[in-house]
Amino acid sequence: MIPQVARKLLYLYGSNAKTVFDPYCGTGTSLVEAMLLGINGIGTDLNPLAQLIAKAKTNAYIDYKSVISEIEKFNENADKLDPIVPNIKNIDFWFSKNVSIKLGKIKAYIESIEDENIKQFFMVAFSETVRESSNARKDEFKLVRYKEYKLKNWNPDPFEIINIKLNRNLKGLIDFKKKIASLNEIPYVKIYNYNSVNEIPNNDIPEDFADIVVTSPPYGDSHTTVAYGQYSRLSSEWLSLIGNENIDNKLMGGSKSPIIEDFPSLPLNEAIQAIEKKNKKRAIEVSSFYRDLQMSIKNVGRVLKSNGYACYVVANRTVNSVILPTSYAIKDIFEYYGFEYIKTYIRDIPNKRMPSVNSPTNVAGETSKTMLKEHIVVMKKM
Repeated sequence: MIPQVARKLLYLYGSNAKTVFDPYCGTGTSLVEAMLLGINGIGTDLNPLAQLIAKAKTNAYIDYKSVISEIEKFNENADKLDPIVPNIKNIDFWFSKNVSIKLGKIKAYIESIEDENIKQFFMVAFSETVRESSNARKDEFKLVRYKEYKLKNWNPDPFEIINIKLNRNLKGLIDFKKKIASLNEIPYVKIYNYNSVNEIPNNDIPEDFADIVVTSPPYGDSHTTVAYGQYSRLSSEWLSLIGNENIDNKLMGGSKSPIIEDFPSLPLNEAIQAIEKKNKKRAIEVSSFYRDLQMSIKNVGRVLKSNGYACYVVANRTVNSVILPTSYAIKDIFEYYGFEYIKTYIRDIPNKRMPSVNSPTNVAGETSKTMLKEHIVVMKKM
């Protein structure tokens, strides 16, 4: 989800909305855009690092002058502290000794910050600093270590990196505060860690509550698509947000079904059958993901008010050279639960991290196009 897409969808389908719901809110892009339009927001996400960042980005009560003062104190005192280094499995594999010591000093300083809002602000900058000073490749979502020849000359300075992040985020905070100050009332945002596949508890998010859903669900299961849990693991461990658990196992498709399901979408069923003829194991993995997506859509639909819009931003990935029609599947599944189809917008995905082709079979010379188009499916609850 990029800000421009969320903003446009809110303009088109949420002009009178009071509350937006994002069931896979990630780092909170749609919630920030809703706030800037004076709309309240509710988001859910299972990744604790994503929750932290979303909470920080939507926090309109951080005093930026106090942040400036804290950054100055940090630069004066952090390097003098005794490092606090968490018990991370294979830490020396992912970080040099020098980097671990400096990260430990930064962590010690952050833990000493008394103002929780400012501490949260520093934690977000620290999460990026951990990632960028690690030995993990920066062009991968999965955890892949740099080759030895790269590490010979790899000498990042966490203090330098976090200062860049802190000052960049400070500029964003000041701009955000100015825009929020122009509103008659500060919108509220609440972030929960609910798994929408299982349930969305009514005591926090009632049925028929939200005016619009603006979201971008996972494009596939984390093990075979984008490993969000792996991508955030090192930062989450340094921040003591998680232990050694595997977040990806909890996300959509993380739990495998023993059978291939039958879905209320003919194009999806035909695609899964085509995959099954080539590789039954992969067909079961794909089916497990869409099983979870269907259950999530069912639960999300209950939260939306009648005549409210559900806007889903997705891409149609390829498995075993078979294109999975996720955009059609979402339309069909919503219709199955009583929604009316409104429109599908298609836009090019700006590829900064993903290559235009990959080798899904791992056979030399055999390539397949990756996700190059984004589909924005708009449905209306009747």
